[in-house]
Amino acid sequence: MKTKVFVDGQEGTTGLQIHERLAPRADVELISIDPAKRKDAAARAACLNAADVVFLCLPDAAAKESVALVTNPRTCVIDASTAHRVDPAWAYGLPELGADYRARIRTSKRIANPGCHATAFTLAVRPLVLAGLLPADFPVFCFSITGYSGGGKKMIAEYETDTPPALHSPRPYALGLAHKHLPEMRAHTGLAAAPIFSPVVANFYKGLSVTVPLPLAKLPGAPTPAAIHAALMAAYAGEKFVRVLPLGDESVLDGGFFDVQACNDTNRADVGVFGHAGQVVVITRLDNLGKGASGAAIQSMNLHLDLDEGAGLAV
Repeated sequence: MKTKVFVDGQEGTTGLQIHERLAPRADVELISIDPAKRKDAAARAACLNAADVVFLCLPDAAAKESVALVTNPRTCVIDASTAHRVDPAWAYGLPELGADYRARIRTSKRIANPGCHATAFTLAVRPLVLAGLLPADFPVFCFSITGYSGGGKKMIAEYETDTPPALHSPRPYALGLAHKHLPEMRAHTGLAAAPIFSPVVANFYKGLSVTVPLPLAKLPGAPTPAAIHAALMAAYAGEKFVRVLPLGDESVLDGGFFDVQACNDTNRADVGVFGHAGQVVVITRLDNLGKGASGAAIQSMNLHLDLDEGAGLAV
């Protein structure tokens, strides 16, 4: 029997990506809504409650409205908005964070899909906090660089339609230090406070990396780069979609540069440790439309349905 799936907000970037990834699957039946009725509550409710799995690819307020329309207890809702990412009643859709996360995704009918920056940051930091290498109350800083597709249709149009000169150079944003991913970045790493986070959008379509500098000499016990690397290796041993890059291996670089786009068109996240005895940076890269959005949502669906976790997803 096919799994009935409804993508509420299929017109957006994430919704389109989910639809494209699911359309070829023989085990999935996509429910469609008349485009003229996509804002009609009754029509949406009918689609939502007819589905086994619903993906919400909507702004926060609209996502909450859709959740309220779901009355079928068998319908699993996977929400790609920020509305429920720190809500304890919702599972958090990043199974690589531990057996408890994976188990909740399997059993919950409400799953919050992580943010792209938050996914990269949390994969880098959580194992270090759990291992005691990075104290929960240590002041953490990080920055990211991301392709413009993360800004949605409006930003994509700005970059791809007669791109003005100002958009050719990288552009730091969220300079009020209140980025919408910060609550989940704190909650799912175990940090006592949110990091200082400086994101940068650049003139390429997709790909993302988050860099976390660590002054090893200032951390308790002055851990070595090898200890940082070993903690990450232990955390992700056996994980299909998280690869810890070899420590000190120049072959993972491109002429000395770290390729931010190397995970594009996959559901993989790469985590690397670079530096020397006194200082390192931990860098995670992923496709912001893959493991950072639609790929992660489909991975959660696969887990919830007790399917192969990687069904329909590239490594």
